[in-house]
Amino acid sequence: MTRILVVDNHGQFTHLEHRLLRDLDGVDAELVDNTTPPEDIDADGLVLSGGPDMDDIGHCPDYLDLDVPVFGVCLGMQLIATELGGRVESGDYGGYADVDVDITDEDDPLVGSLAPETRVWASHADEVVDLPEGFTRTAESDICDVEAMSNTDRDLYGVQWHPEVAHTEEGEAVFENFVAICE
Repeated sequence: MTRILVVDNHGQFTHLEHRLLRDLDGVDAELVDNTTPPEDIDADGLVLSGGPDMDDIGHCPDYLDLDVPVFGVCLGMQLIATELGGRVESGDYGGYADVDVDITDEDDPLVGSLAPETRVWASHADEVVDLPEGFTRTAESDICDVEAMSNTDRDLYGVQWHPEVAHTEEGEAVFENFVAICE
């Protein structure tokens, strides 16, 4: 079984990420708090959940050095970007909405299978505006230049949207792709 931990950054949809992964065949999923010491993390991959506050990310920066694939969702992607030298700013669009996303890298192991476009549920209160070194933009929309990003050399991935909610058309496929990366 592939063991994936969902790191709880206290977002309103974190339980849905855990449930979706738990329901996939061959996945042992567990929900852990972001205060879990890095030495206690034993997993084939980590999902850094969304959350309300960049000041409440616990040990998430330390998890980026654990040599396992990491998938950041919304705030999870933003903290990856911030910790590795990228930049996050307030978005022009703000709250939650349906968004048409264009996949810009069809070879990306996380979102490439969704090409050429997909409809997602996303918040754009904050968004990545500058990618960290070594990352590629893998999706964009007319309201956000960086809807998804990847560094395949380090197995670090992120999406601005919430693949775990029913409003996102191909959200389960994103999680299935992440499981394949972790196997």
